Amino acid sequence: MDLVHLVPILGVVRLERCLCAMDRLPAAVLVHLLDVDGEDGFGELDLRSDADVPEVPPPTDRTPEIFRKALSGLSSRWKNWWIRGILTLAMISFFFLVIYMGSFMLMLLVLSIQVKCFHEIITIGYRVYRSYDLPWFRTLSWYFLLCVNYFFYGETVADYFATFVQRREQLQFLIRYHRFISFTLYLAGFCLFVLSLVKKQYRLQFYMFAWTHVTLLITVTQSHLVIQNLFEGMIWFLVPISSVICNDIAAYIFGFFFGRTPLIKLSPKKTWEGFIGGFFTTVVFGFIAAYLLAQYQYFVCPVEYNSETNRFVTECEPSELFQLQKYAIPPLLQVVLGRETVNLYPFQLHSIALSTFASLIGPFGGFFASGFKRAFKIKDFADTIPGHGGIMDRFDCQYLMATFVHVYITSFIRGPNPSKLLQQLLVLQPEQQLNVYKTLKSHLIEKGILQPSLKG
Repeated sequence: MDLVHLVPILGVVRLERCLCAMDRLPAAVLVHLLDVDGEDGFGELDLRSDADVPEVPPPTDRTPEIFRKALSGLSSRWKNWWIRGILTLAMISFFFLVIYMGSFMLMLLVLSIQVKCFHEIITIGYRVYRSYDLPWFRTLSWYFLLCVNYFFYGETVADYFATFVQRREQLQFLIRYHRFISFTLYLAGFCLFVLSLVKKQYRLQFYMFAWTHVTLLITVTQSHLVIQNLFEGMIWFLVPISSVICNDIAAYIFGFFFGRTPLIKLSPKKTWEGFIGGFFTTVVFGFIAAYLLAQYQYFVCPVEYNSETNRFVTECEPSELFQLQKYAIPPLLQVVLGRETVNLYPFQLHSIALSTFASLIGPFGGFFASGFKRAFKIKDFADTIPGHGGIMDRFDCQYLMATFVHVYITSFIRGPNPSKLLQQLLVLQPEQQLNVYKTLKSHLIEKGILQPSLKG
């Protein structure tokens, strides 16, 4: 073999040996070797594996001292059981109090939970990527949160508070140009981010920019849908949320006492026994809760703003969805129940769909959160609630549920809303209102609902 053919072969052999040697190098060294000029080329790729992710300091134990002393003689398993149980009852009691205080307080509660969840997720990003020293980035993260909330809550005000806005000229300007103002505010933050880019920190800054926007998508968008569901009627807010809570509690109890078979590797403590027990318990709970709540206007009527009293009101003639109707019982069950028909609210049948989603699909929001926490080597999002973790640990399934309820309402329930349409008509100019009146009158005459006026 001549030298001309031998040189390429030797080059290939050397290249293979180099690649094998590089494969055994630590990721950090490999990145340094590949980073030709510190900014371009392969050096900009994140070649770290999960094992290379820096560990986040574990959260502190905030268990009240009175609980520690009272439960000092118990094993850690039972101690956690009692702490979780007591604080769960406390949170449920607080939730009932907020419901009693009305719709506006529920909206404030949703906003508070959203801000806290955003804080917990964004803090993990800061710790993992050690980005505390990035210029302006903490400020910009909260600025983007403010911008997105301004946009979504402004849309809510425009949709549901039109009569209130009509009486105040300053608000009319803000509502008319709301989307332009929102976009301008976001552009200001975007430009500030670009101006804050620092050499040797580009990749880290774009990591955090993406982290912030994904967090906004998870928290702000979903909390906006929760409030939209609330305006459809408090029952559309309470039944889904309470179903997720019921499933979480029931799955924990069944898994604690009867759990033997692991359900998913992402969450080793979850068991099939808890998953199945939680499903049946949640469906029964949702069916009973729907029956109880459907009897009261306070829960079934859409939440509307009364501009005369400056209060939210829930007064209406309940729709057919919340009126008792007779349903035929399947022949096989007639023998067991001893009757041919049963009186049910149609909403109870919808509650089965909501409860089924809450117990079968909702937990995947928790599994997603478990995978996220495992990726960054943390046990909980925060240590806000002893025995439970952070606020996000308790509401990881709620956000997924909120989206499903909103899609379910728009797909199968919601029809034209006369009240909302009337509010939009009142904002129009007098000439536009007159044109709408004439068009509607002509349409009703053609349908035979109105008699044509006689001309003298």
